Amino acid sequence: MKKWTEYLEAVKAYSAEWAEPQWMTDLRINALNKIDELPLPVIEKVKFARWNLYNVKPEHQEAAGTIPSFDQMKDNPMVVQAGETTVFEQISPKLADQGVIFTDLVTAMQEHPELVKEYYMQKAVPVEENSLTALHAAFMNNGVFLYVPKNVVIEEPFESLFLHNGDDDAHFFKHVLIVAEDNSEFSYLERFESHGEAAKKLSGNVVVEVITKPGARVKFSAVDSLGANIATYMNRRGYLMRDSMIDWAIGIMNDGNVIADFDSDLVGEGSHSEVKIVAISDGKQIQGIDTRVTNKAPHTIGHILQHGVILEKSTLTFNGIGHILKGAKGADAQQESRVLMLSEKSRGDANPILLIDENEVTAGHAASVGRVDPDELFYLMSRGLEKAAAERLVIRGFLGPVITAIPVKATQEQLIATIEGKLSK
Repeated sequence: MKKWTEYLEAVKAYSAEWAEPQWMTDLRINALNKIDELPLPVIEKVKFARWNLYNVKPEHQEAAGTIPSFDQMKDNPMVVQAGETTVFEQISPKLADQGVIFTDLVTAMQEHPELVKEYYMQKAVPVEENSLTALHAAFMNNGVFLYVPKNVVIEEPFESLFLHNGDDDAHFFKHVLIVAEDNSEFSYLERFESHGEAAKKLSGNVVVEVITKPGARVKFSAVDSLGANIATYMNRRGYLMRDSMIDWAIGIMNDGNVIADFDSDLVGEGSHSEVKIVAISDGKQIQGIDTRVTNKAPHTIGHILQHGVILEKSTLTFNGIGHILKGAKGADAQQESRVLMLSEKSRGDANPILLIDENEVTAGHAASVGRVDPDELFYLMSRGLEKAAAERLVIRGFLGPVITAIPVKATQEQLIATIEGKLSK
């Protein structure tokens, strides 16, 4: 392990160059001092201690030269970042007049420092949760801040696109902070994409915090497509207050090794989280995904659905954790984890865990690891499809719950194309 205190002056300089408020500089320094003291996160049945997760370069990157193409003609609010540079940002005057804030995190800290300070790694993901969250806090290099005021209902989705330069040796540490005030309602879509594929082993660390105030409703969608040369820690966390809801739909299509914490803390009575995750592992890739819903208050609902496909010599582990705490009477915790193995050399695990500390609750789980149903294949082949086409059709249906939840049609089509590409290798 590195002596992280050696980076102290570099971290101070990095913060100063971005004109960050003093509280942010102090937070970075405190986190830097904690990295060595804190344990790694626990992802059952996944050994990742030797992965390249700590390779950081605490200096500002030059603005990216060639920016991969993206659609600038959309009308919905959008932020695009290439590396640490924001290359495109738009929000309508109507939304701005309603008090909506949607901008890169650096700008938000400069223009709304107290608002960001109130929530940044304070409620959802604490700095000192583990060694990798502390590492993230010390070396975070931009992200997005979305704030929606009380009673504001927005039809068009917010969209963030994070472009990773796989040919650069810089670390890729992004932070997304979303605050939904009372009774607000909106959809948010984020994409992480790698372009370029050098031989260097890179480090990725993404933290997403979604705070929903009483009565707020957020539909959160994500498509992760980072490259084979980047090992990534993903931490997405919801902090849900009374009668609020987050509907998660996440497609994990990375080519590199991934460990993920996808958690929802139901802290307010009547709060509700629906978590839908699909993943594909191929090559020699290892992916370990912990999905947890913690029912902390009465009459809360937490449902988890995880579907994964494993190819070649890869490994995919789903850990589903439903935890009903003492005092959460009337809570409901359900989960389903299913894995399709398309190779005899692949490895899949679906581990359901229910922790029940209260009576008068509802809880259940289902888990399976197996191959494509031969009856389904036979049915499709009897109607003229070749085996490979029939198999892809079954798999697309198996992954359908997340595909159909993506709010932007072009991104739906992109996700389908990514799935088809992985299955055709």
